[in-house]
Amino acid sequence: MTVAPLEDLLAEARRILDTAADVPLRALGGVAVALAADGAVLLPRDYNDIDFVAAAGRGPEVVRAFEELGYVGDQRFNGLHGHRRLLFYDLGNERRVDVFVAKFEMCHAIPLAGRLTLNAWTIPLADLLLTKLQVFALNEKDQRDIVNLLHAHPLSDSDAGGLNAAYVARLLAADWGLWRTSTLNVERVRGGLARYGLAPEQEEVVRTRLDDLRSRVDEEPKSAKWRLRARIGERVKWYEEPEEVG
Repeated sequence: MTVAPLEDLLAEARRILDTAADVPLRALGGVAVALAADGAVLLPRDYNDIDFVAAAGRGPEVVRAFEELGYVGDQRFNGLHGHRRLLFYDLGNERRVDVFVAKFEMCHAIPLAGRLTLNAWTIPLADLLLTKLQVFALNEKDQRDIVNLLHAHPLSDSDAGGLNAAYVARLLAADWGLWRTSTLNVERVRGGLARYGLAPEQEEVVRTRLDDLRSRVDEEPKSAKWRLRARIGERVKWYEEPEEVG
């Protein structure tokens, strides 16, 4: 029996994840940041939509799961782009669900195929952070999500221990464009911390983790491809302009 989507967005995300556990789906975006913090984020913000990622080749199962969950699929978009992205609508609550397939692509591509099921409910914290750091035109919601992630989770050398800084450093050391955007955003967030009026100890936690992450990224040996692209630098555009859909 089809049950209508819930009005509470975080509760609805949990319902989807529990119901579609066999697909599998994992949450990303701001909702995933809140789920990973068990709803107790440092800087609250509004959440309008829910984003997920699914494994490649599971499109028909994703479509069937969302139909059973009370969603309407965008048939035209899904028919054309379903190999990399699917769209569904919650008409009652006027919300959209994006389902990325195997990797997240906006300003930069974040590979997820081999890492999708490392965490319950959300993609790994390191990948979740990267989906925010890869945004060239970083907005207020993205900055809050980065602060929330870094406040809630310690840096680690593994995905099990927290936010896997070693993985972030390795990925950025192989891709100059992703490195450039991500390091710009680390500095943007660090420079904007004071405006949030955090308690001194809270601000210190976030600033220290930003600094430690930047140090890990700087110390990681860069690939030959990275070094070649670095010679060109910002003379050539290094990021994509995300296409608005829906």
